Amino acid sequence: MRSDQECAKTACAAKEPAEREPSPAAGGARPLLTVVIPTLNEAETLPLLLADLNQQAGVSLEIVVGDGGSTDSTCSLAASLGAKVVNAERGRGAQMNTAAQQAGGEYFLFLHADCRLSDPGLLAKALNALQQAERAQPSIAGHLRLRFLRTTQRNRLAYRYLEGKTALNRVNTTNGDQGMLLSRHFFARLGGFDPSLPFLEDQRIAAKIRAQGQWITLPGCLTTSARRFESEGFHRRYLLMAMMMGFYSLGETSFFLRAPGVYRVQRETGRLLLSPFFALVWRMIREDWGFAGSVRAFLRLGRYLLDNCWQVFFFLDVCMQPLLGVNRSPLLAAYDRFIAPCLRWRLLNGLAGLLCFAWFMGALAPFFWLSETLAAANKGARITT
Repeated sequence: MRSDQECAKTACAAKEPAEREPSPAAGGARPLLTVVIPTLNEAETLPLLLADLNQQAGVSLEIVVGDGGSTDSTCSLAASLGAKVVNAERGRGAQMNTAAQQAGGEYFLFLHADCRLSDPGLLAKALNALQQAERAQPSIAGHLRLRFLRTTQRNRLAYRYLEGKTALNRVNTTNGDQGMLLSRHFFARLGGFDPSLPFLEDQRIAAKIRAQGQWITLPGCLTTSARRFESEGFHRRYLLMAMMMGFYSLGETSFFLRAPGVYRVQRETGRLLLSPFFALVWRMIREDWGFAGSVRAFLRLGRYLLDNCWQVFFFLDVCMQPLLGVNRSPLLAAYDRFIAPCLRWRLLNGLAGLLCFAWFMGALAPFFWLSETLAAANKGARITT
């Protein structure tokens, strides 16, 4: 595995672009690979990614940007750097579907605008690996490992854990940050991205790929910005992600339909506030579920937690990497062999659900409500003085 330093090198150094196969505009031939990038006001990050893509060698590619209504210079910058810009309804799923409809490649690679490619041979090697795997399994998709571009050394162990999970092919470990590479035929058979909700379109298509085919980890890695973790607070963002994935597993779309109004609160304050999300859950318990529905919901959530408790063992393996090496996970292997078969007992679902409710709603909800209320009061006091 490449080191963090190697993966974090940028491809925008002042040097001549690496030679690559002719683009369709240059040679008129159909491109082998279409890179699809959804954007919304990404003028700061998109040129860096496009420069990396223009350094890619050994593959014929086109770049299609699906823009959701940017008000900055995203579209003009994209066009000036050789990308085809397609206007689309806002929402990543809708933007990527619209851009894919305008794509000419035999394969699609979906990338986020804030990722970087440090290796000029990355796409050629990734595409070759996918084509090799297609010989045994035509319904296949690939993703890359992640490395986070950080401005601080805080939470190094936590980032190592997140990066390590991206090399796995377990449920809920594959998302759009890692890139998604698949054939246009498989993408069409999947029906594209589900744009019905503004969140987790990547998780939904990842689950469909897992159900209808197979995921593989491609060689190399992407680097992605840690800006959201750093600006909102690592642990706050990770807690919110856990809540979102829990509600996604329950099929509780009401949380996501109500969440955008809560998201506006944290954007206005400049940091992630969790108390509005906990308040939303309490409102759902009172107004939507009732007592019986809440019991059923937390029983199902208990099942979700048990299915994902392998992550505790993997985290411990990551902690021991300095002693064991980065590619060894003995505790995770022991979990799969000895512990996972014992977690199918239905009684454990209820116990796990009860513990989840007690921790999230009995401990975390009051803590964040109190801490954020006090922080707001202190801020108000400083302004008045």
